[in-house]
Amino acid sequence: MFTHLLLPTDGSELSETAVRSGVQFAKSINAKVTGFCVIPELHFFSYETEIPADVKQRVVRESRALAEKHLAVVEAAARKAGVTCDTAHVTSDLPYDAIVKAAAEKGCDLIMMASHGRRGVKGLLLGSETQKVLAHSKIPVLVFR
Repeated sequence: MFTHLLLPTDGSELSETAVRSGVQFAKSINAKVTGFCVIPELHFFSYETEIPADVKQRVVRESRALAEKHLAVVEAAARKAGVTCDTAHVTSDLPYDAIVKAAAEKGCDLIMMASHGRRGVKGLLLGSETQKVLAHSKIPVLVFR
């Protein structure tokens, strides 16, 4: 049925639980997984000339290192379960869009991701990336709560 699962992660505890469950599901159906992390775009609310170049470079390096740390959880779970795994990260201000595009580009046939369960005003203000993925994805999305 499914052969390639996309496992987006933001590094949260809930996301890591979804990743581990996704890897176990992939093992049970003999599928491979791709761990995926979206790094937010770098925005400074100041004049560009006031921000030293090394500050920008350091923030970019630290963001990538954090994404790689989150993706290491996916790799470790997959290795432990004996599931084929690759990982990727991109920089985007639209995580839902990056997730949907990654699933298409990687040839995934299922997205498995966590939902933080934001509702009401909090959901309205912060938005729900999971809801946006559900609304825009052309492939099935399995949501962990």
